[in-house]
Amino acid sequence: MSNAPDDDRQQGQDERQEAFRRLLRSLPVWDTELPHFDPATAPDDPLPLFQQWLSEAARAGSIEPHTMSLATADASGRPSVRTVMLHDADERGWHFATHRTSRKGRELAARPEAALAFYWPAVGRQVRVQGTVTAADAAESRADLGKRSPGALAAALVGHQSEELPSYAELERASDAAWERAHREPDAPVDSWTLYVLAADEVEFFQGDARRRHVRLVYRRTDTGAWTTRLLWP
Repeated sequence: MSNAPDDDRQQGQDERQEAFRRLLRSLPVWDTELPHFDPATAPDDPLPLFQQWLSEAARAGSIEPHTMSLATADASGRPSVRTVMLHDADERGWHFATHRTSRKGRELAARPEAALAFYWPAVGRQVRVQGTVTAADAAESRADLGKRSPGALAAALVGHQSEELPSYAELERASDAAWERAHREPDAPVDSWTLYVLAADEVEFFQGDARRRHVRLVYRRTDTGAWTTRLLWP
């Protein structure tokens, strides 16, 4: 006995899946002229090259080039990833901030290691960073939040990041109150707001090539604190 509704439902799912696969295969990859990168010209330290590449990505029109994927893991090693904003990159490392009570904050407390990934399709470039993460003190964390926009302060004041939300209406009420306070009290403290600094022990620069002859240059920090470089097959 044929089960026509189930057969029709399965056929519909198969057609949607095939349409999705066709879409994936049709999407262009690097259909624009990409810059050339000669690894022989790279500096001894990855920081100047990173700052140069981010600046060039911004000039090339990459949207929000200062956003990055941040990967952390819990105490059992189960990973999680999300997109956050880069606040600075200096001799100390790559800076970002969040509530220490959020999922990523809790995971960094349990396992203070992380990986970052930047991708700038306008120039076919990717940078991966991995290393040890430390939390800045309360004064520096407050100063970091103070440099951000009223909207960023309002979002921080809402708090409860990663906690279960009973209803969207509750978020609306909390957000409205936070925006009002942020404008009334631009120096409002948010005790859970924490600045983190990732001190890199490895940084990889990837330059895409239309003929798939990608350049991968890896910096690794030695025990003495110096950097070594090597190329990887793409």
